Amino acid sequence: MNLQYHSPPILLFIIIFIFLGCKQNSEVPKMNTQKIEALSDKKADSIATKMMDAMGGIDKWNDLKYVSWTFFGARHLVWDKENGRVRIDSPRDTSVFLVNINTLEGKVLKGGKVIRDSLELTKQLSRAKSIWINDSYWLFMPFKLWDPGVNVSYVREDTLTGGAPSSVLALTFENVGITPDNKYEVYIDHKDDLIKQWAFFKTATQEEPPRVWPWDNYKEFGGLMLSQDRSDKSGPSNVRVYETLDDIVFESLEPFDYF
Repeated sequence: MNLQYHSPPILLFIIIFIFLGCKQNSEVPKMNTQKIEALSDKKADSIATKMMDAMGGIDKWNDLKYVSWTFFGARHLVWDKENGRVRIDSPRDTSVFLVNINTLEGKVLKGGKVIRDSLELTKQLSRAKSIWINDSYWLFMPFKLWDPGVNVSYVREDTLTGGAPSSVLALTFENVGITPDNKYEVYIDHKDDLIKQWAFFKTATQEEPPRVWPWDNYKEFGGLMLSQDRSDKSGPSNVRVYETLDDIVFESLEPFDYF
């Protein structure tokens, strides 16, 4: 299914939400492949491996070509995973960002005007990459446990908010991402081996998480299990995957009707 060209801007009521704590290392290799190596914590490795299999497996993740989604109802993103091209449409301020997250090249439309000043363009493209890092982490975090610089450890057995038994893994970071001091705890449901809840800690030494969110309402997309339209209305919605997309999606600053 290709995205259809649409000339008028999308008019939506939007609340912008960028949770900086979730801006971790979300880059992928330029070539569309990722290998899974054993985690140093053997128990965490066993649990995470089962989770990856339940999500569809590393091969399905590597096979993902294009994906689009809406983040917190605020903006729409399209990601060319293999080539690192990203499109971000922000209807609230009619901004359009076209950025290659590997090279930081691209184009930006702000307030109906194309940014041509090189310094301002670099600034806006960096902003676009930060937005993508944040927004994509809310959708693809389960596949990021094996990224370089991510430390995964088994913490405890616990229960989800609804009472279902789960295993808890902690994620900490070494010199990666925009906020490397953050920590996350992910709750993996014993029943289906899927992450169903995640907790955010501002620092690795913080005792209680200031926020805990569900990671639920999974749906299969091209063999991958992805969480969208979550029960608390947070994070990603309107997720779609594509085998092909026209290059114009990543080249034209004209607005598109995604859905």
